[in-house]
Amino acid sequence: MFETKPRDADTLQASETLRQAWDEMLSQLSSARDAIDDPELWAPPASPRNLAEGYRYVTGFLYGSIARCMGPTAEFPYFTRAIQPLNRSTIDNADAIYLMAPIDGNYSYTIRGRAGDTSQWRGEAATGQGRKAPHYVIFETPSGYSGESGSLKELKRGSRINCDELDSTELQVNADGSFEILLAPEKPEGYTGNFMLTRASRTRTAADGTTESREYVSQLVMLRELFCDWENEDLLELFIYRNDLLGHPMPTYTPEQAAQQLKDIGRFTRNQVHFWNEFYAVVCEAYGDMNGDGKRFMPRNAFNDPNAASIATAGGMATNIYCGGMFELEPDEALILELHQPVEPVYIGFHLSNMWGESLDFANYQSSLNGLQAHRDSDNVLRYVVSHRDPGIANWVDTTGHPEGYMAVRWAYPVKPRENMPWATARKVQLSEVMQHLPAETRLITPQERRAQIAIRQEHVQRRYRQH
Repeated sequence: MFETKPRDADTLQASETLRQAWDEMLSQLSSARDAIDDPELWAPPASPRNLAEGYRYVTGFLYGSIARCMGPTAEFPYFTRAIQPLNRSTIDNADAIYLMAPIDGNYSYTIRGRAGDTSQWRGEAATGQGRKAPHYVIFETPSGYSGESGSLKELKRGSRINCDELDSTELQVNADGSFEILLAPEKPEGYTGNFMLTRASRTRTAADGTTESREYVSQLVMLRELFCDWENEDLLELFIYRNDLLGHPMPTYTPEQAAQQLKDIGRFTRNQVHFWNEFYAVVCEAYGDMNGDGKRFMPRNAFNDPNAASIATAGGMATNIYCGGMFELEPDEALILELHQPVEPVYIGFHLSNMWGESLDFANYQSSLNGLQAHRDSDNVLRYVVSHRDPGIANWVDTTGHPEGYMAVRWAYPVKPRENMPWATARKVQLSEVMQHLPAETRLITPQERRAQIAIRQEHVQRRYRQH
């Protein structure tokens, strides 16, 4: 019989510490699971599909938390996917890849990158030579991560900020597509390259007239790459490092580090699920009026007024103007949407999400359409048809069979217009009468053309989220 040596005191302590951390993680995951079907935790209405997608949703947050907690550190960072098909959430943008890297904003970092043809970043036509860069890119250095606390109390004014932002309209890029960004608490004197602050102060005035100043320190770099031409645009190449640790070895793994990671995985998963459930129910008012004003923030079969992104209200891309609502359709009904943009943005996107805030499958269904993919009418209006069945219209957006879900419009403005804001409208009609409510110039499409469009989407999504 194989005999083991007696365990020393350090090994016994490590074993106990790790087992306790494991058990704590499992307890938090169980609490996350409860949010799938407990009405008191703001779960969506139960149905076979909603329940199935709910388990996928919670497991997706677990997947994302594992990648986040057991991978990069603020000392040795690298970019991981904050959102992807395996962990979609937060009414995410179907055109975007969301990346994040942890940092400690008290230190300086460098991001090296390389892009394809960046002509569109400067408002120019593509050269036609080689693959294109993403249509639009933005880096942000927030002082915190939405949903971390598990409570809506974190949305109070001044809770966190973006210490800085840098988008592709301002990014200095070399002729070969390469670029470099310095991130630091202070900008070095005489520095003229791409730069982002990782520490910033804000002064706010309270209702009684008193002022309060607070310093914020970035905890992560958030990056969004937005794709419009799904057939020809490719990801950025990226490398991030803390400047004083480049070339140094990472410290060896310890039981204390492993235990903390296990606890964080459970805590992040549980808190994110609980936070977003409550956010949809209370802030978005997805299931009914919550503040007593007689209406819902996300109206049914309609859109709310356009509003700018705010990191104090669960975030969003800093240059975005948002407009949202919810669809609720019978099999024989459709919504006709109109997107108006008097001032042209650098990006227009529209997509649908399920009741968990997961973007609908955008690889195998046309559940989203951006401003380049969609046909725009001669009056500069984008008209979409949302329905369960294909009406043979090019600008059809597929519900994938969901009877209800979220609708989101995003317009990106590096400089937000002071007037002539964009807006969207929705009107419910019978599916059989859709053409009676659309202009004569409405572009139609054959089943063969639709299949070709889906094929482009399938290939792009595999390329966007490649594992090889």
